[in-house]
Amino acid sequence: MRTYHCFWLLFWAGQPHQSFLTPLSKRTSGFPEKEKVLVLSGNSRRDLHRSKRSWMWNQFFLLEEYTGTDYQYVGKLHSDQDKGDGSLKYILSGDGAGDLFIINENTGDIQATKRLDREEKPVYILRAQAINRRTGRPVEPESEFIIKIHDINDNEPMFTKDVYNASIPEMSDVGTFVVQVTATDADDPTYGNSAKVVYSILQGQPYFSVESETGIIKTALLNMDRENREQYQVVIQAKDMGGQMGGLSGTTTVNITLTDVNDNPPRFPQSTYQFRAPESTPPDSPVGRIKANDADVDENAEIEYSITEGDGYDMFGITTDKDTQEGIITVKKALDFESKSLYILKVEATNTHVDPRFLYLGPFKDSATVRIQVEDVDEPPVFSRPAYIMEVKEDIPVNSVIGTVTAQDPDAAKNPVKYSVDRHTDMDRVFNINSGNGSIFTSKPLDRETLLWHNITVIAAEINNPKQSSRVPVFIKVLDVNDNAPEFAMFYETFVCENAKAEQLIQTLSAVDKDDSYSGHQFSFSLAPEAASSSNFTLQDNRDNTAGIFTRKNRYSRHEMSTYFLPVVISDNDYPIQSSTETVTIRVCACDYRGKMLSCNAEALIHPTGLSTGALIAILLCIIILLVTVVLFAALRRQRKKEPLIISKEDIRDNIVSYNDEGGGEEDTQAFDIGTLRNPEAIDDNKLRRDIVPETLFMPRRTATARDNTDVRDFINQRLKENDTDPAAPPYDSLATYAYEGNGSVAESLSSLESVTTDGDQDYDYLSDWGPRFKKLADMYGAMDSDRDS
Repeated sequence: MRTYHCFWLLFWAGQPHQSFLTPLSKRTSGFPEKEKVLVLSGNSRRDLHRSKRSWMWNQFFLLEEYTGTDYQYVGKLHSDQDKGDGSLKYILSGDGAGDLFIINENTGDIQATKRLDREEKPVYILRAQAINRRTGRPVEPESEFIIKIHDINDNEPMFTKDVYNASIPEMSDVGTFVVQVTATDADDPTYGNSAKVVYSILQGQPYFSVESETGIIKTALLNMDRENREQYQVVIQAKDMGGQMGGLSGTTTVNITLTDVNDNPPRFPQSTYQFRAPESTPPDSPVGRIKANDADVDENAEIEYSITEGDGYDMFGITTDKDTQEGIITVKKALDFESKSLYILKVEATNTHVDPRFLYLGPFKDSATVRIQVEDVDEPPVFSRPAYIMEVKEDIPVNSVIGTVTAQDPDAAKNPVKYSVDRHTDMDRVFNINSGNGSIFTSKPLDRETLLWHNITVIAAEINNPKQSSRVPVFIKVLDVNDNAPEFAMFYETFVCENAKAEQLIQTLSAVDKDDSYSGHQFSFSLAPEAASSSNFTLQDNRDNTAGIFTRKNRYSRHEMSTYFLPVVISDNDYPIQSSTETVTIRVCACDYRGKMLSCNAEALIHPTGLSTGALIAILLCIIILLVTVVLFAALRRQRKKEPLIISKEDIRDNIVSYNDEGGGEEDTQAFDIGTLRNPEAIDDNKLRRDIVPETLFMPRRTATARDNTDVRDFINQRLKENDTDPAAPPYDSLATYAYEGNGSVAESLSSLESVTTDGDQDYDYLSDWGPRFKKLADMYGAMDSDRDS
């Protein structure tokens, strides 16, 4: 027979409770008499048998948020193999085993070591097993059980948002949906009423209400007007435990804004407006602004202005300023104080977006009267026409009147007007005007062929106020008269062959006329009277404004006449008739049998072997070039005579000659006489320049010696003048050195250059009297005197 061993799990049934770690026999007070035991067979965890009791349990219940100081008792594990001798050991594994849950390995008592929060973890799954302490082998299969955390009301409802924002149109009906708020409770909704939330309104009545179960906020007051109040703040409370006393609660704020609807018509703040406009106000200029007030905002406050009535309906217009919603009254036509000084308009303001729901509130428009007073201003004169066009013949005499302009002062005073011509438009002063009556006359002759149109500007200004002036253009057209004779269209120069036959056409002529002919030009051609009978050529008028020149005889000779000049008279048929005499040049040339020109020079026939004109010009140019070459060669030879004997390696124009001779100092009196720099009279009169070839032996002029008290500037100027007038001076720029030290020092000259020309020794004892600064110099020269004496 198979023997079954049972593992008993004891726990307390009934209402959840707290317990402490005490002997089991002492923890029976206040609990049910019957215990619930979980019995598992030794062979299978799934074969469950009831033993001693009529039901089985596999889970524990434990309250959350335990606040006691000791560990919280959970339950007890017990095996039927446990004889109470300590040979068995109970082991616990699973969620939180060993940390959150501990078991007494001898007795099987399970305890919780920490506070448990159902919102963090509502269920813990653990496994229990009994093993032999000596062999370490399990005496019972591993059993799994659940510890379920019972909820308590420890969490208040939380809204999904801290602040809600909502908006509804103003004037909404009662019960209009505004917004829905939602609050959640972290407690167990399946256990008691801890998570059952109800809503209520704490602030915002009587304007709004909230449904207790759904949290939907609705309007509760009729005709809420945005213009009276726009913002509302509603406080909503969410409370658990079904709203019963002792439940936890949370609140949120709902900001509700009433949006605008067009429920207010525009209204003018006054019934009549008055404006003033000078009569000089240009069209499209503003006169004034009016505004109708509308309590609505945005597009509901947009206004359209219009002029509905009034005597200035066609003189003024009105537009809407979209930024300020003002009506801008503008001038449509030019105003005239003398014609009308007062205009009365009726202006209407209308909403552009009308809501039909609120038409019962009245028409959404308003009207006002606008009075515009036209002010008189001093206006400039006004011409009778915007422009004048005049015509005048080009042969009109000077100072003849060609037309008149008229201007008047439009003001009531009718100030007199004076006229003038804008000379910027008539720089040549061809026209002038009578300043009193505006008659325009010529001041210079006109010529249509030079300028057909004259565009001038006439100025009319008030005599009393010349600043008030106006201008008008005057277009003057110069009409043509027949004052120009016809002339050849081009310069005609033709030829005739020596072997030409009589009646042969050699040239066709045409003419032009600068004058304008309305019916077309009609030119006639004829030979001049002096050439008509004696000419070797004839002229035939073709009656189409052209004419032909024909030969009169059979042959022509270049020896007898090489060139003929044929005068032709050209006349027109206008009035008065104009004619001119033009000349045709005809040259006699040698031609081949086809009439092609070969040569037209008579000299070529006389000297068949002679040279042509081009060859003669070439020869003449060669002769000129040869003469120029000879002249240049002679000039260069003459210049070469003046070249210096000593030519440096640098540019020849540098007249600094390097001798590479180092002097012997002050004791070398043979190399160069330095004393002559100080004493010009010591210059040898017979010394000449050594750097150029002497061309002519000029006798050097004797210059006056400079006195000892001569100023340095006078000395240099004197030497400069002598150098400029010296014919033997070098031809190029040279470096002239004037070594002159001058006088005036108390100590005279300390230079040793003068010692060469002195006869006696110098006495330097006076240097000792000059003070400590010259002590070194006095010792030096004093020592030299001592050596010389010894």
